[in-house]
Formats: sequence, C-alpha cells, structure tokens
Amino acid sequence: MKEQTENRIAIISIIVEDTTSAEALNGILHQYADVIIGRMGIPYHKRGIHIISVAADAPQDVISALSGKIGALTGVTSKAVYSRASYNDACL
Repeated sequence: MKEQTENRIAIISIIVEDTTSAEALNGILHQYADVIIGRMGIPYHKRGIHIISVAADAPQDVISALSGKIGALTGVTSKAVYSRASYNDACL
C-alpha cells in the first residue's frame, strides 16, 4: 500500500541577478511543472534584476529540493516560505 504524503503550499521567492542563469532556471521550473500552481515574474530594470514568485503544492522535501536547485544557480537567490497547514490528496 502506498503511503500518503502530506503536501504543503509554499511560495518560492527568487531573485535573479545573473541573467545567464535564466535558461537553467526555466529548465528547473519545467522539471517541477507538475507541482507549480503559478508563477509571476517582475523585471526590475532600475537594479538590473528579476524578481520571481513561484507558488507550489507538493511535499515539503520536493519544495525544498526545488528551492535548493534554484538557489545553487550562479547569481540566483531562492527562499521558500511554507503554509502552516498540510494537505493530503485524499481530501480532494
């Protein structure tokens, strides 16, 4: 029997200071497309950076892995903020 894993809702905040990492960032986000609820990107031309928010619904370890892979990119900073509640797919 498959064990139920509880999902968490999270926002991953991303700041891109080196746009040469944009292709790799988009590749990572594509790999995790099944857990991404939505994303919003804001170019901040005055500072030469891009600010991205990604909403995700997945087990905490999956969200942590996603945020960690993003934060490991050159010139990219990432931080995840989690909801307090957890959900399981049985309630859907």
